[in-house]
Amino acid sequence: MNRQKFIDKFVAAFFILAVIKVIGILAQLFHQSFWSVIGTLVIFIIVALIIFVVLTLLEDKEKDQSSGGGRSRAGGGNFYIESSLFDKIRSQYEDLAEKYIAEKDYKRAAKVYINLLKDYYRGARTLEDGRFYNEAAVIYLKKLKNKSDAAICYEKARQYKKAIDLYKEMEQKEKVGDLYKEINDLKNAHTYYQMVVDDYTANNQMVKASLIYRKKMEKIPEAQQILLKGWEEDKDAFNCLNNYFANIFDINELKTEIHHLYEKTPDYKKITYLEAMKYEFKKDVKLQEAARSIAYEIIAEKVASRSEIVNELKYFNPDDEVILKDISRFKTSRNKMFRN
Repeated sequence: MNRQKFIDKFVAAFFILAVIKVIGILAQLFHQSFWSVIGTLVIFIIVALIIFVVLTLLEDKEKDQSSGGGRSRAGGGNFYIESSLFDKIRSQYEDLAEKYIAEKDYKRAAKVYINLLKDYYRGARTLEDGRFYNEAAVIYLKKLKNKSDAAICYEKARQYKKAIDLYKEMEQKEKVGDLYKEINDLKNAHTYYQMVVDDYTANNQMVKASLIYRKKMEKIPEAQQILLKGWEEDKDAFNCLNNYFANIFDINELKTEIHHLYEKTPDYKKITYLEAMKYEFKKDVKLQEAARSIAYEIIAEKVASRSEIVNELKYFNPDDEVILKDISRFKTSRNKMFRN
């Protein structure tokens, strides 16, 4: 009988709450559109009917058990009914939301997730899938405190200033620069891009800094200067040198720069320069003579202390079978000299 009384009280409480909810929905007519309120009311009525049917079935079942003299476990009875009822109601809400999504009615589906299931994340994602980006951003921000997804939604909605404010709070400087550039505010865009460059150079990431200058700010000379700085100061030297040469598209200018930089290269960095020459040799036939000449010079200087460097000759003479034999003979004679 305890469970019967519980169900009766639950039904009474449900009807009272239902009446209050209907009044609350109708009160929204003062500040929302008529059809929006009607839509919310229809959803509530459908859900209320589902709950009423479930309660009625439970009540009938309990009466049958009572009339038959059956007794069930008293300790966990109420908990079982509440849990079972909750699961059934939740399942009905889930089905209703999926039905609305199938019908492409994303706003109603989102209302089910947000208002009835209290699943704010799925509600926001449903709004985003339906391209209601502003509404999704509000849920992400106010209910989930998720600035990142909110900023993405504002960006999709072309609410760039709102997105910029959020990216500033998250200190995503490059993204702030991108959005300023999107709205053609180049002054602010370059201010934030420069912050990114400064951060990269402070962490010795010279290649990344140069890419911001070259691709985002279109400042080619500054990009080259920072790569040259990285090469000279041994901050990721090889990649800086390689990218520096890659940004020179005129072959004659590149050939001149290859010779010019080599003349200023200190002895301890010549092996690194040799590695760079392998790339330049393969780049263009017109560069092969210059790259080979510098490679020969470096190999000749270093062979006394690093005999294995003769193997590098094959990179600059890929089709010369004689050079391979010469390398082999050199290594054989070198080994005999050490044995003797």
